[in-house]
Amino acid sequence: MNERKELPCILSTQSKVRFQDCDPYGHLNNSNYISYFLNHREDALKEDYDFDLFRLAKEKGRTWLVAQNQIIYFQPAFVMESIYIESQLIGLRSKVLEVEMRMYDQSGDKMKALLWSSFVHFDLKASKSIEHHPDDENLFKSVLKPVDQKTFEDRAGFLRRSLRPV
Repeated sequence: MNERKELPCILSTQSKVRFQDCDPYGHLNNSNYISYFLNHREDALKEDYDFDLFRLAKEKGRTWLVAQNQIIYFQPAFVMESIYIESQLIGLRSKVLEVEMRMYDQSGDKMKALLWSSFVHFDLKASKSIEHHPDDENLFKSVLKPVDQKTFEDRAGFLRRSLRPV
């Protein structure tokens, strides 16, 4: 009997902060945090779930578009610093995914930033939002891991209070 492999709810990747993504002070530029988070999520979805967003867009004509981002910066990420990024699906609605992403130092001890992103399922041919495909929804339900805090501000406050001293 084939046992289905249990999928992780929290996805993680490592990366390095690159020079071209930094400001003149050697800090990761504020706008580039989102790029690092989205690159992490795309890579982790493909690696951990074999869920290829680009193949899905090309073959099925559907994807998820960013509808909203909320971000808070706890500490700077520096040029050539190794960083650790985690993400998890925290909310699921008929057309929308809510994802939390957290950036840490390499050891995972010090949080650099927190991002909440809302992604809308989108039909590229019809150019409109659509409900999730049942197969996708089954995957999403199996990895959904909500957080106790219901607002971004509450979540950021909770994480700030639980962070280790710098």
